[in-house]
Amino acid sequence: MTPTAAGDDQSLGKVLKRAEQSLLRAKSGALKPAGLSLAQYVALAELDQHPGSTGSALARACLVTPQAMMVVLKALEEQGLTARTPHERHRNVLEVHLTDAGREALHAGREHAEPVEQRFLAAMSRTEQSTLRALLLRCIAAVEDR
Repeated sequence: MTPTAAGDDQSLGKVLKRAEQSLLRAKSGALKPAGLSLAQYVALAELDQHPGSTGSALARACLVTPQAMMVVLKALEEQGLTARTPHERHRNVLEVHLTDAGREALHAGREHAEPVEQRFLAAMSRTEQSTLRALLLRCIAAVEDR
């Protein structure tokens, strides 16, 4: 069956959800040998890009609730992968930073997760990837712009 024929009987939303779930399931499985959950990996990667983020900022960046992020951060801190410290001027605000062990865990996680992402992207040319990204962003904007 051709890809077009296979998707004709499914709504676009269902196909998008299946693609997302397939990618997330594969990445989750790939991260197990590194000892990380997908949520932990995403949080570590975000902290690597934005050191000193707060829990609520991390939750927004990782597209999860603040409550879910607190569970992830607690586990990361218990494993010694992150440390929370008070903000320099706002003592009630806790900043989250990667520890050396957290950087090592992120590096190990990337070695496992990046091949999955590469397989996903290899199904499309660079032009198709750019087109898909642009189309999905346009769809997001259309839905969020009431």
